Amino acid sequence: MKGPLFYSKILLFGEYGIIKDSKGLSIPYNFYNGALKAENNSTPEAISSNESLKRFVVYLRELDKDLVTFDIDTLQRDVEAGMYFDSSIPQGYGVGSSGALVAAIYDKYANDKITVLENLTREKLLKLKAVFSEMESFFHGKSSGLDPLNSYLSLPILINSKDNIEATGIPSQKTEGKGAVFLIDSGIVGETAPMVSIFMENMKNEGFRSMLKDQFIKHTDACVDDFLKGDIKSLFKNTKQLSKVVLNNFKPMIPSQFHELWKKGIETNDYYLKLCGSGGGGYILGFTENIDRAQEALKGQKLEVVYNF
Repeated sequence: MKGPLFYSKILLFGEYGIIKDSKGLSIPYNFYNGALKAENNSTPEAISSNESLKRFVVYLRELDKDLVTFDIDTLQRDVEAGMYFDSSIPQGYGVGSSGALVAAIYDKYANDKITVLENLTREKLLKLKAVFSEMESFFHGKSSGLDPLNSYLSLPILINSKDNIEATGIPSQKTEGKGAVFLIDSGIVGETAPMVSIFMENMKNEGFRSMLKDQFIKHTDACVDDFLKGDIKSLFKNTKQLSKVVLNNFKPMIPSQFHELWKKGIETNDYYLKLCGSGGGGYILGFTENIDRAQEALKGQKLEVVYNF
């Protein structure tokens, strides 16, 4: 058995803000994927994944039965027989490695599951998000459920607010375009839970709260609107502001060796950097109006283009 593939995702806009009801936009990223495999495999990765699944089964048994039930006996049998999640999605990189696993387990073992083929009303999307939020909380404390939702549906998801989400279309890529969204590999694994607790600690501070509302969320919402409308000029103006706000207020989430590069992008307008996921390592997201200029300015960094304007 090899289950269907579930893809990684990129949260283009909305990291941290969506905890406090900003807009967000998440897109599938097909470069990485994962699938459940049943055969016994003695590689360290497969063994570690299988061990993690054993703990996950124990956790799933305790989930609220009114929310979701699983064919837990079959799942338990498959895991005991050595099933693991075979994945190319890097862990701790902000591209949804646990989200893809959660989507795969739900797809194969959930009873009365909501499928991608039915008419996805807002109620159904919110129900799925709630289920995925509970499931994924096993992996890193508090989860919004968006990563698994994105992976499960393989569609861009627009978050208008906590209880208003919809599958959306995004402007089609211009393959000849010079403008691009890209990823930089920081070379460090990021841990979500400690970053989120720094954020929650900062939220106790009134100055931080008003910065979040008046600057961070304002520019995040504007970026989402600009991106969906295809208003590139305004998008870059707002992304620059967002990059500044993050550099000034989210320093602990930016690996220290990127502080200068971050500042340089804002000063030269060659590119603008932002967090990809919770930060602390993993990928950093970049936006540029001219990918050649950005590559020149970021020489020595590993860049992966994910979208062309």
